[in-house]
Amino acid sequence: MKLLVIGHSVEDHIHYKDRDVQKDSFGEIKPGGIFYSAASLVNYKNEEDEIYLCTQLEKSKEGLFSSVYDKLNKEYIQYVDTIPKVHLMIKDEGEREECYGSINKNLTLSLNEIEKFDGILINMITGFDLSLEQLVSIRQNYNGPVYLDVHTFSRGLANDMKRDFRVIPDFNKWAENVDIIQVNKYELKTLSLKQKDEDIIEEVLNFSVRYLIVTLEKEGAKLYTSEKNNLLVSHEPAIKVNVKNKIGCGDVFGSVFFYNYIKLKDVNKALKLANIAAGCAASFSELSEYKSLRSDVLSRYN
Repeated sequence: MKLLVIGHSVEDHIHYKDRDVQKDSFGEIKPGGIFYSAASLVNYKNEEDEIYLCTQLEKSKEGLFSSVYDKLNKEYIQYVDTIPKVHLMIKDEGEREECYGSINKNLTLSLNEIEKFDGILINMITGFDLSLEQLVSIRQNYNGPVYLDVHTFSRGLANDMKRDFRVIPDFNKWAENVDIIQVNKYELKTLSLKQKDEDIIEEVLNFSVRYLIVTLEKEGAKLYTSEKNNLLVSHEPAIKVNVKNKIGCGDVFGSVFFYNYIKLKDVNKALKLANIAAGCAASFSELSEYKSLRSDVLSRYN
């Protein structure tokens, strides 16, 4: 199986609002952005599977990502002068705050051999990873499943580079060109002008989206689909873990779900495995622990 993963790589500067654990005024520096999608796939996939990554890298920061990116196909990686630096304010309760130091231009992707992939996962890390025109071109040239994690596309860009939630302009046009959409409970509100969750979910599914997934932190995850005009929902409650980390869990969820959705052709099994994987990621205190992701997930699956 061949998967293409698309999204910006960023340098995370992590600050904790409720805990005195930041290293200095610059925060704790870690690889971020699409790194977590890549790390989960690299450490979950079967040996014969190949993961291609479309991202941008800064030569001087390449070592920050090399433990994972060196295990991927780098055909679509582009080198730029600088990658975005993102300050994340993590709270014990509620959604994190984000402030960017810079925003990079859209990624460049050749469509010449795009049909060779079994699936395409787009994670809108910065919200500027791809343009709508690029997504439309992908859809016109590719008949396989396309997965969209809305991520920071749900946040606007203020003059001070702070990212606050907003309703995404023309989201219907994005939704019409993908098969599966992932949001968290905060991002869900940015998909439509409607106020009630049920109305937003119904509207999104009417855009020919096959599945809408909402991750719910301590409440697990829900998957919505429409069948003969009836709304169907599957719910996986969160697994019990000692939460040590709140970064990248949604990215892990999306990657493991999409991988198993394609591999197993069973949406409910994919949902359960992804939910377990997100819980495992929340229990990791070090990036090195991702090496055990597959065995940790399968040991909890029954």
